[in-house]
Amino acid sequence: MKNFMFFSKRLLVLALIAIFVSSCASRKEVVYFQDAKDFETVVDTDTFASKFKVNDILNIYISTFDSEATRPFNLIKATENGRSEAVDYLIDKDGFIDYPVLGKLKLEGLTVQEAKELFREKLSIYLKDPIVNIRLTNFRVTVLGSVNRPGTYTISGERITILEALGQAGDLNIKGRRDNVLVIRDFNGTKVYTRINLTNKESMNSPVYYLTQNDVVYVEPNKSAISSSSLDSRTSVVISIVSLLITSGVIILTRQ
Repeated sequence: MKNFMFFSKRLLVLALIAIFVSSCASRKEVVYFQDAKDFETVVDTDTFASKFKVNDILNIYISTFDSEATRPFNLIKATENGRSEAVDYLIDKDGFIDYPVLGKLKLEGLTVQEAKELFREKLSIYLKDPIVNIRLTNFRVTVLGSVNRPGTYTISGERITILEALGQAGDLNIKGRRDNVLVIRDFNGTKVYTRINLTNKESMNSPVYYLTQNDVVYVEPNKSAISSSSLDSRTSVVISIVSLLITSGVIILTRQ
């Protein structure tokens, strides 16, 4: 009977050790930019600028010293609360917007700066030295998977890095894979899947280091997370069996 009790306790200890081991993560799995050296200097030569896509919504405002001259180019709409605001423009499936006076303008594939130059060129016959302001109003990225605050985030600027997006999502949790983060990017109906290794400093040169509007970032769980989830049910069964064996042993002993 002593051997029986010893075996039961040993089985329980092994089950607990399995849980502990499966939940551990090594430094190699969780540290960003592991190959970056102390005081290493890298000059950022990136000239990334996001480009407009189909279904983008743009806020466009034209101004000059003569406010009356620009009035036809700045349409205003009344809101439900009685206020007035500028009309937004949707890039249609063919890549165009329909702008007052100027007519149809193809903006798909242009950067903000390129779009401003196009507007200045078209406006030059109507206005002197026009100032063009263009803002993308539907710049959002979605962060999913093993992060602390998954969700969709609205971006106020013209570009955002994957690190900044993950920061808004509360960073990866301890069981998220940093070496295989997936970015899903849509190019007018065509999905492009690109993976990035955030444990390596070369990730800053990745084509998805800077995100574009409507990108989806997915962080998959690491092996320990997958193992622990699969072990949860098996471990509970083992513990139940061990408990049953110990209980049975105690009952047998009390009857002797």
